[in-house]
Amino acid sequence: MINNSLIAMTLTSFLLVGCSDTQKTSNPTSAIPLKYFSSGSCKMALTYPYDGMSNEEMDEFVRGKSFFRIPWVEAPSATTARDGLGPLFSANTCMNCHPGNGAGVAVDEKGDVKRDLVFRLSIPGNLNNIFKMKMPFCPEPTYGGQLSVNGNHEVPFEGTPKVSYEEAEGKYSDGEVYSLRVPSYRIDDLNYGKLHKDTAIAPHIALALIGLGLIEQIPQADILANEDINDTDKDGISGKANWIYTPNSETKKLGLFTWKAGSPSVRFQSANAASNDMGLTSSVFPKENCMPSQKECNEAPKGYHDFDMPDSRLDAINYYLTHLKVPLPRKFEKKKEAEELFAQLTCKACHTPSFKTAEGVKIQPYSDFLLHDMGDDLSDGHPNFLATANEWRTPPLWGIGLYKKVSGEANYLHDGRARSIEEAILWHGGEAEKSKEAFKALSKSKRELLLHYLETI
Repeated sequence: MINNSLIAMTLTSFLLVGCSDTQKTSNPTSAIPLKYFSSGSCKMALTYPYDGMSNEEMDEFVRGKSFFRIPWVEAPSATTARDGLGPLFSANTCMNCHPGNGAGVAVDEKGDVKRDLVFRLSIPGNLNNIFKMKMPFCPEPTYGGQLSVNGNHEVPFEGTPKVSYEEAEGKYSDGEVYSLRVPSYRIDDLNYGKLHKDTAIAPHIALALIGLGLIEQIPQADILANEDINDTDKDGISGKANWIYTPNSETKKLGLFTWKAGSPSVRFQSANAASNDMGLTSSVFPKENCMPSQKECNEAPKGYHDFDMPDSRLDAINYYLTHLKVPLPRKFEKKKEAEELFAQLTCKACHTPSFKTAEGVKIQPYSDFLLHDMGDDLSDGHPNFLATANEWRTPPLWGIGLYKKVSGEANYLHDGRARSIEEAILWHGGEAEKSKEAFKALSKSKRELLLHYLETI
């Protein structure tokens, strides 16, 4: 007779092995239920399940993890549990883009674009009309809304993205020189003809999968309370919510996830990524990721199931991603001084330090989950429902100091152009221009204090 409790304990031990540096972390308040939080800060720090799961819940967590990590294959295949990859795709598993559940890396050591960096494609369109049509943006007419860099047998891939960088120097107020890399993008090997002449090529790097389940539990009213679309308080910072339609939906939903807040839930974003990145159909996105003119794609063999990713598998992935622990902040002796500096630079106006979930759990994501204009230098030319080309959802900062340890390397900002947190700050513009200039005016010791603080939150 199989002992399910023993199996669950063994699986839990396997999932938690190798990360126990508790002396380096701090519990910000004793009121926080530790079931949601991890004291580890090693390479496995973003992979731990919530405490207190039943055997059945742990089974679902492990099942979701397997669909997230194990490669999918093209149909027809003897492996019907994971067939249906493509016909056009970029990656064959979720963890290709989210190593260790961490953030993606833009280019490899040779300078070639990695699968972590996807290329969204759109052409200009009236935002009001787009919203009425319940579309996030107008996709490129030949290649669709995202470039696929791979194709199944006898299905030509769409193209090969390329990136090059130029260094641009600047100076702090104390005379210290810094350098930022300015990216330039193109797409070679276009197998289905030329791109539309007005195509916006928008590179977006994979985000770290930190605290997704807890973010979903933030009361909507608490997020909307920080909206100031017309900047009525005249502080130069507006912030607006992105309202989106999901397929077959007649109601607007608050966007919480992705760089442009274009997804209302983890389940929806999982289905969205499965469709765009791996060519997997689901009940959310039931159509193959083929454009009408892509003959080989449309005629490719289909998977065994009605959907490549049936609801049970999509639900399992959703369960896995929404039940991952959040790493606690690491200890920092000068934390209070650094927090005061963070506030002084008005960073907290967008990177809201904390919220409470509907259950009353205090979380510290350092994001308001609203859209902000970050200036022309960070524009990607690509809208998403109410988000304009210059607008970005404030990315949560919790766990940002673990990116390099978890992923092996670390890039920042939407396209990974920033090689450090410092560079990411120096790219801030638009509503964050004053904060950036205030950072540049700090003494070197104060800059280092703030950067060290950000590494610990």
